[in-house]
Amino acid sequence: MKEETTPQKEGMADIIEQGLCYISLICLALLPAAEAIARLIFKTGVPASLGLMVHLLLWVGLLSGMIATKTGEHLAIALVQNFCPDTVKTRISIFTGLLSAFVLTVAGFTAVSFVLISLSPWRMIGFIPDQIFALIIPLGYGVMAVRFARRTPVTGRARALPVLAVLLGAVCSFPMIAKIIWGFDTPDWAYNLTELYYTLAYYVKIPGVILLLIAALAGAPLFVVLGGLALILIQASGGEIDIVANQVYTTLTKESFIAIPLFTLTGFFLSESNAGERLVKTFRSFFGWIPGGMIIATVVICAFFTSFTGASGVTILALGGILYTILRDVQYSERFSIGLLTSVGSIGLLFPPSIPIILVGTASMTNIFHVFLGGMVPGVILVIGVTIFGIVASIKTKIPVEPFDVTKAFAALKSSAFEILLPFLLIIGYFSGILSLIEIGAAAVIYIFTVEVFLHRDLKITDAPKVFFKAIPIIGGVLSILALSQALSYYIVDTQAPETLVRWMQSAVKSKYLFLLLLNITLLVVGCLMDIFSAILIVLPLVIPLGLAYGIDPVHLGIIFITNLEVGFLTPPVGMNLFLATYRFKKPFTDICRYVFPFLFIQLAVVLLVTYIPWFSTYLIRLFQ
Repeated sequence: MKEETTPQKEGMADIIEQGLCYISLICLALLPAAEAIARLIFKTGVPASLGLMVHLLLWVGLLSGMIATKTGEHLAIALVQNFCPDTVKTRISIFTGLLSAFVLTVAGFTAVSFVLISLSPWRMIGFIPDQIFALIIPLGYGVMAVRFARRTPVTGRARALPVLAVLLGAVCSFPMIAKIIWGFDTPDWAYNLTELYYTLAYYVKIPGVILLLIAALAGAPLFVVLGGLALILIQASGGEIDIVANQVYTTLTKESFIAIPLFTLTGFFLSESNAGERLVKTFRSFFGWIPGGMIIATVVICAFFTSFTGASGVTILALGGILYTILRDVQYSERFSIGLLTSVGSIGLLFPPSIPIILVGTASMTNIFHVFLGGMVPGVILVIGVTIFGIVASIKTKIPVEPFDVTKAFAALKSSAFEILLPFLLIIGYFSGILSLIEIGAAAVIYIFTVEVFLHRDLKITDAPKVFFKAIPIIGGVLSILALSQALSYYIVDTQAPETLVRWMQSAVKSKYLFLLLLNITLLVVGCLMDIFSAILIVLPLVIPLGLAYGIDPVHLGIIFITNLEVGFLTPPVGMNLFLATYRFKKPFTDICRYVFPFLFIQLAVVLLVTYIPWFSTYLIRLFQ
């Protein structure tokens, strides 16, 4: 879910901030394209292009995080807030706002220490030192801390609380402030005070972790909770907390992550144009004569959109209205229509160029090409399973079909041909090895921008900033979570928790199949309580050694992981898609749960198939090898 948005006036600083973010995104799309052209035509590359691209990603990550904070659109669970009266919601918002301001103040000081002391001096990116690029980290977290403080809904004397939260964050950052001032030559009194901080952190570790978990359920942004957990656990273990900023820098300058904002932006250009309406018209024309033809169209279109945005909520919110209207027009019941649209909101996560698949490949250090191949057959099975159920339901309820009109069908196909070609062009370009994953992302943005602006003219060039503005909160939310979840993952791996878990599991569970069943149950719960991005980066590193210990193929394990999390979005009482559907279709939460149940049952059956028959995930890999 997202935080509630509080409208705010735009000043010159906000305009500059948005402009820098837009320019960074545009450059992030154009540089890989220039690199591909230079390589394919001139047999050379663009000098320092990769270094510039990864540092532009760093800027996009922090700038979009700042904008998402301003608009109140960071990803959050907000379970408690969904069932509270308004007066309680206000108090919860005060609590989460103060906590966010406090945590991000500490994160900001760790970033200053990292940039000034820990970052290698004068490593040049083109002609610019990397410290210049890295300055965006303390600036970003500092601005976010101030914005959370300002957005906290306090009145009267309580207005001092946000200021106190920021000041308390500064006080708790003393070890970093001492490091910034004195470097490694800290005076004895400051050194002793720093040691006292480490001791206090050890004793407040458990209550601090409990408080942060409660804050997560209360609606605190997930990236704040993850960052707070990383900070308190690392300091309690005696580590330097500027490791957190180090991990943020390392994560947001990772080559494979450049594709994330590019594919997300592609998805938003699709959703903000009339591409959805054209695709619906085309698929309805071609499949409307088949019983359940509109179900086929709905499932395929939702899979197409979700594969690009990587966020199921975007599909439900962007396409839910038009698809619901069409389903009701062809006489599907309200219950069936809402249940279908809620359940297929995340059905495309197993198809290229899915962002979760990119993350699984990165987190498990598995070839992303192989993970893409591994997801295709399970993804098709999931689509077929939901489609067959829809066709059977259509026949039972005698949904009328439309006569096939060749002229109408091919006219519709002609109008949507460029959008239909997009996934085929990307798959050919990537799987043939002609283009890299980053170049495919850049090609997707440029292609769909050209199609929607210059060919279909659904959008004007002047509409591009509006599309960027809608995409940026998703980009900021995802990259903020990735950056700070990686810091928490660093702590988990550093404490050798995966190895300990492997030893315990092997002594307690002897059967590979029992382990897989326990894994399914665990991941369904994780899918309910965590967003898919942080779950992949935090939980997957714990699961990979277990999979290896039980002889499970890493690609198969990654597909099990995504499939379970996908179903977790639909699992009551806290599946994220359930809340989004409640908002989109304006129906009670309990009704949405009842509507989704038959589709949830089908997807659980597919989870079991994918889990216990590894052939589905590994066949295409063996075929291509």
